[in-house]
Amino acid sequence: MTLAQVANSGVILRTHSISMPYIDDELQNRWFDFGGDTIINTNRHIRLTNNKQSQVGHLWSRLPITAHDFEVEFEFNVDGPTGHLYGDGFAMWLTKERASEGTVFGSKDRFDGLGVFFDTYDNERAHRHTFPYISAMLGDGMTSYDNDKDGRTTELAGCEAEFRARTFPTRARLTYFKNNYLQLDVIWRNEDTWDQCFKVHDVKLPNQIYLGFSAHTGDLTDNHDIVSVTTKTLAPQPKQQKPVREL
Repeated sequence: MTLAQVANSGVILRTHSISMPYIDDELQNRWFDFGGDTIINTNRHIRLTNNKQSQVGHLWSRLPITAHDFEVEFEFNVDGPTGHLYGDGFAMWLTKERASEGTVFGSKDRFDGLGVFFDTYDNERAHRHTFPYISAMLGDGMTSYDNDKDGRTTELAGCEAEFRARTFPTRARLTYFKNNYLQLDVIWRNEDTWDQCFKVHDVKLPNQIYLGFSAHTGDLTDNHDIVSVTTKTLAPQPKQQKPVREL
């Protein structure tokens, strides 16, 4: 491995990484809080919501990420009984506030930071894309996420991704270089094969942000599971120029 490869491999942040068995002998985790209807299965997953109506669950880091450049990779699973109507999905958060229940996939609206929504139900019925759909929103602390329109009016970027009920592990990897670019890659099409969902240039997140995951169910239900999370710092990269098509 070259020095450049070592630098780019990053340093794992234990404070923002979690894996089985998730909890200690006192049924707690040193670095993460669980809340709402979240259930811990020490041999399988962190279940944010069960396949029941009107559930809300969350998983949040206790400390903020202070690194300028970092990567969050996580394995997740979304499924339920075959043939039933399902919803609504789950969200990944990188925000200034933490652990506040609300109307946006179980977390607070008008957030300050980034929300990435793994949306399984089409509320608006007027989209040009299919569902499940992954979208991102950069919140300023004042702008509301419109659930009825599935966040269409505030979408930063997104992609179609049939991540629900796959027969192999589904994963997502968010890469952030401050004042450079934000990129999301997802394993959903084929096992161990990353697909780029989006890449957006000139993105700046707040300096100190908490890492979180949340989900909710309403009349429609699903199991929303987080299997593992690995966060690591990255070495800075040279500023990338915005492609012509983004101008």
